[in-house]
Amino acid sequence: MTQPSRTPTQITDPSGLTVASNVRRVREARGWSTYELAKKLKDGGRPVSPSALAKIERGERRVDVGDLMALAVALNVPPSGLLLPVATEPTAEVEITGRRQTVFAIQAWEWADGRGTLDVPAGGHEAYQAHTLYRLYGRPHWLVDLEDEEEAGADRNRGSRLARVAGIERDEVTGRYRFRREGGGDDG
Repeated sequence: MTQPSRTPTQITDPSGLTVASNVRRVREARGWSTYELAKKLKDGGRPVSPSALAKIERGERRVDVGDLMALAVALNVPPSGLLLPVATEPTAEVEITGRRQTVFAIQAWEWADGRGTLDVPAGGHEAYQAHTLYRLYGRPHWLVDLEDEEEAGADRNRGSRLARVAGIERDEVTGRYRFRREGGGDDG
């Protein structure tokens, strides 16, 4: 008995199509073949065959969350760099799966990178409340605290932020770095 031929999957949702396009775009920009990307994925513990990668890029194979994260790691881009279209203009309209209306590219990127909501009320208390709830439910408290410090004028570069999180401080007298001790002691 012969099996009926199977119709290939065709991805139709906007986010799936964008991921397919972006995987190909980044892979080609790096000058990698699907075989090279497949090796990087295998080395990272998430094997995906070259033929499966070709199907992903053609929109014939869905990408699950684990695949998305592994692809982002292998391609050395943030997950949002695969999920969202790389529009050249911030006011270009983009589609996001699960949302009936398009949004400006800048809104989509701000949302995906944890900087704001997709729906921004007109202003006043509603806008403040929407932003606060977005940060409360969608960001780790320690990251929100660091972002608040940055907005208040603390160091804005990534290195100083990471050092602050790790408890490393710069001695203003010697210019050397040291671990900060709780309770004010010096570990020299």
